[in-house]
Amino acid sequence: MSGPMPHKRIVALTMPALLAILGLTVTLLRAPEAPPGMRPAAAAATMTVAEAIATQSGTGTVSGYVVGEPTATSTVRTSSFTGDTALALADSSTQTSTASMLYVQITADYRSAFGLLTNPTLMRTKITVTGTLTAYFSHAGLKSPTSMVKGTGTPTTSPTTGTPTPTSSSSTDAYYANALGKSGSSLKSALHTIISSGVTTLSYDGVWNALKVTDQDPSNSSNVILLYSGISRSKTLNGGDVGDWNREHVWAKSHGDFGTSNGPGTDLHHLRPEDVTINALRDNKDFDTGGTAVSGATGNYTDSDSWEPRAAVKGDVARMIFYMAVRYQGDDAFADLEVNDAVSNGTNPKMGRLSKLLTWSAADPPDSFEKNRNNVIYTSYQHNRNPFIDHPEWVSSIFG
Repeated sequence: MSGPMPHKRIVALTMPALLAILGLTVTLLRAPEAPPGMRPAAAAATMTVAEAIATQSGTGTVSGYVVGEPTATSTVRTSSFTGDTALALADSSTQTSTASMLYVQITADYRSAFGLLTNPTLMRTKITVTGTLTAYFSHAGLKSPTSMVKGTGTPTTSPTTGTPTPTSSSSTDAYYANALGKSGSSLKSALHTIISSGVTTLSYDGVWNALKVTDQDPSNSSNVILLYSGISRSKTLNGGDVGDWNREHVWAKSHGDFGTSNGPGTDLHHLRPEDVTINALRDNKDFDTGGTAVSGATGNYTDSDSWEPRAAVKGDVARMIFYMAVRYQGDDAFADLEVNDAVSNGTNPKMGRLSKLLTWSAADPPDSFEKNRNNVIYTSYQHNRNPFIDHPEWVSSIFG
């Protein structure tokens, strides 16, 4: 009976040793716990608008209510929106102080879903945006968003509905890169440089054929649409006789005395086809409301010193005038053209009436005809654009 006992004694001594070894192994394999200061940070929390305004550096996710469309440092539209490129967020849906708002840039991918011109019902709804916290319109802002979602849900890296179809201005972001986010005189200066660079000027004779393309009737390729009368007339009836159409200078060529010289005198962005008789009646008058109805051009009115165009092109006229005032600023061989709130400007390099032009631009936003015309001039003729067609919100920022 004494034989088996040593064996049992060996087992009894070995089991505690094995357990100790196993415990040591588990301890060695367990990842060491980092000191409190070195532990991985939790995901960044969503910021309030007030926090985003105070931070203005790095990347952040912000949740707030849509309260309007910023058009300048201290100007936010709450109705009659002019574009899809910017919105203002606030911590309260009833906020009216711009100091408590964050201006958010809306890039091409998000405009069809978050632009206020396209989606005015977004007003006073909550959205969550991720992007770079930096000044926009010289105001606390968020630019280059990587996510925009409705509500307070977890942001995704792209819109929840996929990549939206770009708006008409989406493809022009690169063209206007040096102007985006600016306002007032800084915006005007940047746009002047952009639309004066790489421009091809036409001869006055060359304008005839160009207008047959830029102002072609979408319903009849043999005709052009006359600006004031709205009549569709054969392209072949260009000339100087009664019943013909000729080249109307919307910025009257005597206002600055540039005539028909290459440059302002042949700039397609303000030259339009018009009936010879109607063109003569308009003459070199400034723009304003009121007067006597114009025979042969329904919806137009005139008096001794002003012309009121038909409602369908009032915005077109305004944006052409604003273009000329930005394009020609006296740093070339031509006069510095300016818009003022007067009529009877004579040969002074000014056109009015500013207050009416601002109203017209807001009431009659760019339509498909005007946008197409801008594109044709850019791609086929002058290689510059009218920025107020691509970004109507810039009108009030510069001239408002």
